[in-house]
Amino acid sequence: MMKVSIQLVAVCLALSLGNAKATNDLRDDERALHVLNRLAYGPRPGDIEAVSRLGVERYIDQQLHPESIPLPNELSARLFSLPAIGMSAGYALSQFQMAQQAARNAAANENPEAKDAAKEARRTSAQRMAIQTAEARLLRATESPRQLEEVMVDFWFNHFNVFADKGLDRALVASYERDAIRPFALGRFRDLLGATAKHPAMLFYLDNWLSVAPDSQRDPRRAQSAAVKLSGLNENYAREVMELHTLGVDGGYSQKDVTELARMLTGWTFVPREMLRTGDTFQFEPRRHDSGDKEWLGHHVAQNGRGEGEFALDILAEHPATARHISFQLAQYFVADKPSANLVNRLAHRFSETHGDIRAVLATLFASPEFWNRSAVASKFKTPYQYVVSGVRAANITVSNVKPLLGTLAQLGMPLYGCQTPDGYKNTEEAWLNPDALTRRINFATVLASGRLPLAKPDEVPDDAAATINAPRADKDRWMLPPVDAAQLMTTLGSSISAHTRDTVAAAQPTLRAALLLGSPDFMRH
Repeated sequence: MMKVSIQLVAVCLALSLGNAKATNDLRDDERALHVLNRLAYGPRPGDIEAVSRLGVERYIDQQLHPESIPLPNELSARLFSLPAIGMSAGYALSQFQMAQQAARNAAANENPEAKDAAKEARRTSAQRMAIQTAEARLLRATESPRQLEEVMVDFWFNHFNVFADKGLDRALVASYERDAIRPFALGRFRDLLGATAKHPAMLFYLDNWLSVAPDSQRDPRRAQSAAVKLSGLNENYAREVMELHTLGVDGGYSQKDVTELARMLTGWTFVPREMLRTGDTFQFEPRRHDSGDKEWLGHHVAQNGRGEGEFALDILAEHPATARHISFQLAQYFVADKPSANLVNRLAHRFSETHGDIRAVLATLFASPEFWNRSAVASKFKTPYQYVVSGVRAANITVSNVKPLLGTLAQLGMPLYGCQTPDGYKNTEEAWLNPDALTRRINFATVLASGRLPLAKPDEVPDDAAATINAPRADKDRWMLPPVDAAQLMTTLGSSISAHTRDTVAAAQPTLRAALLLGSPDFMRH
């Protein structure tokens, strides 16, 4: 496989020569392909024709109102079969903590087998939650007709990023995406901001659940837990909510504003055992709140308990700097790495006049001349997530086992839910285009096109039985899919494949053609 991959690297690099863009207006099929590449994760077979028949404007309107698009019964059934994504945050956290406690108890056991069994049970519990959460995300991304909704869930999760491998967040990510991101992905920004601010996944990730006024009393419900240390004021969330989530790094706030906002947000927390008992994922604890007056962003904030934090979120959501920051990020994501100031200003104006109506801002963006300019077509380099999902969609593969895709995303440097820093993954060409990344993408294109990626392997079969290169040939062949049909793939991708690439693919060995298409510079852009 490595020999084939090297050949493909050489050919794909050569393909980048001579892919010049024409300057005439977009044809109907090109317009259909453009919205499929930007509002969706690329076309599946027949999608370009379907959007052309429906009309691009009507397709955009449907995507802006995903509730009007029914989910396929098969997809709904598969999602229903994943218990982790339906667990309440409290129940998921209790299961995770029980496994943790069992492992701690076993650590004191002199029986090595008991220790190993407890550790394995803890690992299995966390892994099961993680796999099912990831499976739901990837199934929706590859199969759901509500493509813009899935694109925006990915966009906002990345914007309000939490790291799934930090402690309790291993159990909370599914609830965070389901309860704090998905319902508001096309709604009002203030609702989205509030939902993320008060979800235990964010409170834990950026440590606000431990932030207290210097003279606050230790909560007796927490005193039993040696893992909880209330060490005073924590500014992590206050800083990131202004720098990343709202105003932007140049949003006009000072270090004093960070400290004052952190004071306003003291007492915003969650209590794990209360989550399970009452279902409440957020609590305000007055005894931990800094009750003094504050001076923040030019506002005098009198003592008002939880209301101080709500007031801060109101101000941040309506701030002109927030409108510009969010508008720039949306324009960068959907139009160009360096969007025009005119476009960003128009989007910011729409954001402000609609009080942060995300759907209205997107409608303005999708109707803009900048979005439809030929220079914007295929100008964005796909992130690893976009590349992998679009590859599965274009190849028309039904995924039964998402683990190979998760492994690929990790190899490509973008593990799902795996960004450790609160700024999330970048979506620019500069962040992802490099020789090593190109080689890894072409390796993925090779195994996906050949059918050798074990996406049909049942989850209960041990991974090392089929997923490794060194596995017995009979085991690997057992789970192979049919090779991707290069002719059908070419039709599916339509005008995104240049004449130069088509000629090169036609001259190649038949067994390499699908891989060449999926590994081509044309397909790596959208």
